[in-house]
Amino acid sequence: MKSIDEIRAEIESFQVENAENLEQFRLQFLSKKSEIQALFGEIKNMAQESRKEFGQLVNDLRDLAQNHYNEFKATIEAASDRKTTLIPDITRPASRQTVGSMHPISIMMGEVRRIFEDIGFSAVEGPDIEDDWHVFTALNFAEEHPARDMQDTFFIELHPDVLLRTHTSSLQVRTMEKQQPPIRVICPGRVFRNEAITSRAHCIFHQVEGLYVAENVSFADMKQTLLYFAQRMFGDEVRIRLRPSYFPFTEPSAEMDVSCNICGGAGCNLCKHTGWVEILGCGMVDPNVLENCGIDSTKYSGFAFGLGIERMTMLKYRTNDIRLYFENDVRFLQQFKAATK
Repeated sequence: MKSIDEIRAEIESFQVENAENLEQFRLQFLSKKSEIQALFGEIKNMAQESRKEFGQLVNDLRDLAQNHYNEFKATIEAASDRKTTLIPDITRPASRQTVGSMHPISIMMGEVRRIFEDIGFSAVEGPDIEDDWHVFTALNFAEEHPARDMQDTFFIELHPDVLLRTHTSSLQVRTMEKQQPPIRVICPGRVFRNEAITSRAHCIFHQVEGLYVAENVSFADMKQTLLYFAQRMFGDEVRIRLRPSYFPFTEPSAEMDVSCNICGGAGCNLCKHTGWVEILGCGMVDPNVLENCGIDSTKYSGFAFGLGIERMTMLKYRTNDIRLYFENDVRFLQQFKAATK
């Protein structure tokens, strides 16, 4: 019969790499016919004074074997779980992956930017929270102008001269303050106005405003630029019209309409049954605005325009409710997957 030391050495040198090795270890050292169990059977043949010491040694040997067995078993089970995780059953059907898409507002914003960038405009960005100078005063807004009233503007309660910008014209001011003409920029961004939310208006919306300042810039330059944009956006068959208007920062000023492609001119809710949809305001930059920004108005002239992205998106994709763009209904957004490509 093997000695206790011999069996201990075999336990400590035994290598277990798989489930078969583990079973061999159990049979050799922990089963009823194992070598350790045979040692327990020899206790009755020993002298009375030696039984206690010998029994303790055999118990320690069995505990050593049991501990090794438990460690080997845990290692094999962990390896099996890891293998199952890393190498799944390749015969199972694949899970369907849901593919997202860009938001229609982002799609339209990108398309507008590309059209103007193709003709030399650069995009500039700036803060949503602005001060009175960049939003109103520098743009020739009089102190009593209704746009300064709380009915239209979200002011910061503790700071009356700080507000959420009502248009991205503030970026035009910042650009003219830092750069001398020629200037050709567009200013995309989100704006805020304290208005009632309806199918045609929202308190949060997006704009792209443009500015071109150089020598001898005329109203005709502005008209041809905007006609080019409308034809690129809506197709060569689109018609435009310019209606006289008023803006504090441009003179003369106009609003530009495009023929409604939803109803084909017959009349619908979007065009208010007129056949035309207003998409932007425009005009020649007021000399006071140029002077406020440090530009010589006797040498330079320019035009500016601002268009609403939501209105154009409704026209482009023939949707009739602006609120759909802010509700994040996945069923609605999934319809624009093709437009993302």
